[in-house]
Amino acid sequence: MIPPRLREAGADLAAWGLDYAYALRWQLAGFLGRWDPAHYRGPSEPGRPPVVLIPGIYESWTFMLPVAGLLREHGHDVHVVEDLRFNTGTIEEMAALVDAHIRGEGLERCVLVAHSKGGLIGKYLLAHHNERTVIHGLVAVHTPFTGSELARLLPLPALRVFLPHSPELTALTTDREVDRRIVSVYGRFDPHIPGGSRLEGARNVRLGTRGHFRPLSDPRVHAAILEAIGTLVR
Repeated sequence: MIPPRLREAGADLAAWGLDYAYALRWQLAGFLGRWDPAHYRGPSEPGRPPVVLIPGIYESWTFMLPVAGLLREHGHDVHVVEDLRFNTGTIEEMAALVDAHIRGEGLERCVLVAHSKGGLIGKYLLAHHNERTVIHGLVAVHTPFTGSELARLLPLPALRVFLPHSPELTALTTDREVDRRIVSVYGRFDPHIPGGSRLEGARNVRLGTRGHFRPLSDPRVHAAILEAIGTLVR
């Protein structure tokens, strides 16, 4: 009989491999596919706020296609910010691009749905670009709110933001007032965020999923996103 701890480690290792295969698939889709953001646009149904998607670092908006399709099917007007490209700028720079989109489209009472670094950008928007309260809140999926020790292993400028005590993360940590308008969704194992995505003061939803990228297509995550949006607009 396999000891539970060893069985758990095996499941995590298998999930790691599947996670990278999923990431490669959607990265190629971003490069090779001809996806039209207009396909996910349309009048929101009553009680369904417009949603702005914010992908993670090195991810084009197409990385969140499974979420975009889900939200459109449930009557949301889904917005993507193509100017983010692969989201390699600073949190402040990327937040300014999302804010410009929200203002340019005249969005009111919208919800941000973000993955990974996108959640940090979303929190920055709530703290610094929401004077008219046009943003109801943020649903963050697998976001490193307290950073990741793994960022030390890849000394790339774009990844420094994920260092646990980076200036950007430290500044975001002090903006505690907006945490109550954030729902953080994460799983039991995330190979990119060993410390997890729990955010004190937010509503935390821990699921039984494994991985960092693959959960974006998991029905459990989809259900959690829909429920979170509902709680944010009540």
